[in-house]
Amino acid sequence: MQILSIGNSFSQDAQRYLNRIAKADGFQLNTFNLYIGGCSLSTHYRNMMSEERVYALEMNGESTGFNVSLKEALLNRDWDVITLQQASHKSPYYDTYQPYLNKIAEYVRGCVPGARIAVHQTWAYEQGSQRLNAELGYDNHTDMFDDLKMAYSKAARDIGADFLIPSGEVLEELVLSGIKAHRDTFHASLGVGRYALGLIWYSMLTGRDIANNLFSDFDVEVSLSDVETAKKCVLECFRKYRIAEYK
Repeated sequence: MQILSIGNSFSQDAQRYLNRIAKADGFQLNTFNLYIGGCSLSTHYRNMMSEERVYALEMNGESTGFNVSLKEALLNRDWDVITLQQASHKSPYYDTYQPYLNKIAEYVRGCVPGARIAVHQTWAYEQGSQRLNAELGYDNHTDMFDDLKMAYSKAARDIGADFLIPSGEVLEELVLSGIKAHRDTFHASLGVGRYALGLIWYSMLTGRDIANNLFSDFDVEVSLSDVETAKKCVLECFRKYRIAEYK
């Protein structure tokens, strides 16, 4: 399976362990990320129109050292799934998604008509984060999550997405379970945060069960109890979203 994300550092977080989680399950899955830090849908749209080589190409959670254009990446291979997302700081506000999202989805379908399109739901910032409070004006992380959840559901409906990857819901469940899921109050933690993201992506992309997945090659130490909590949160979210709740 070949996966391409038109994303930023949040898709980078999600893809860090994904290839190795699949390998631990005996499944071949290659992930590619078009990386520009903080890249929004409006910027992706401008890059689409300019065809400039402004994206750092990442493969299986690692830098390749190559820069590519959006069009070059789309035409590079027969993609199975292409993911789209909004920049995290704009994710609660649906008026920032359009008209860019619809135009990008149309362009993707024109370049890769056989690919499924998934919407990658990003996540809320950590409680007490300066970005949460001062930048976005939220008092509580759950309010940011509620708003971005509604925005991503509408995004998935508006472009007729094949499915939605509930990364934001998984991290929210981790936080509510008492786990520190962020590393700098907004990106996912290098251990259990990125791990949970990889698991939910793997579940949604393949439909395969992650309950007995033996992946353990973390960048930082992750306790067995946190591994089990992450799996529990992912399984709960997968059961909810595999029936395309957003439709």
